[in-house]
Parts: sequence; C-alpha cells; structure tokens
Amino acid sequence: VQLLESGGGSVQPGGSLTLSCAASGFTLAGLAVAWFRQAPGKERLGVATINSYGSVSYADSVKGRFTISKDAAKNTLYLQMNSLSPEDSAMYRCAAGNTVGKILSGNGVWGQGTQVTVSS
Repeated sequence: VQLLESGGGSVQPGGSLTLSCAASGFTLAGLAVAWFRQAPGKERLGVATINSYGSVSYADSVKGRFTISKDAAKNTLYLQMNSLSPEDSAMYRCAAGNTVGKILSGNGVWGQGTQVTVSS
C-alpha cells in the first residue's frame, strides 16, 4: 500500500507544474484524497481535497490557481498548479483515506512528498 508523488521541481514565478500521486496496492476509488504542503518553519497546509463524495475544496491561497483531479483508470491523483509564486514553495504530499477528517487526523496513506521550488 503506497502513494508515490512525482512532478515536483524548480520553476520561475508565474510558471506551472503538475504533480502526480500514483497509488499502488489499493484503489483511490471511493476514497477521500488530498494534497498538503509544508514549508520550513511553517505549519502544514491542506492545499486541496476531494472528499469521498467527490466534492472538491481548496485553500484560499490557491483558489483559482490550483486544480485537484483524480484519474480512476490510472489510479492517480493530480495537482495542476498555475501562476506559481515563491510563496508556493514547499514539500507537497498526497494522502488518501476513508474521509478527509481521517486524513487530517493522521489516518490513511501518505506519500513521501515532492519538492516544489518557485524562484527567479
């Protein structure tokens, strides 16, 4: 049972990145999924979530710029990030669980993370 993130890297302000989170050993179908980020010295932020009913939610700081999606056929979660700014620099991690609440309480499956750095 594993989640593996990819797609992080360095990008200039205003640029875009797409993060992927491939699930293995279990199916994402019917589960709540989420992307989190944490920068050094800052608290972890829930960037975007899809609950078990399919409803999507975003942190205010990324609304209109980030898009979370899930591909059932590929068993993969994505985070499309546009108009990136240095404030978006962080380690991004994906997570899956029965509910968003359980994910937030530390239950569920978590990936190891992928680093995103936005700088000129």
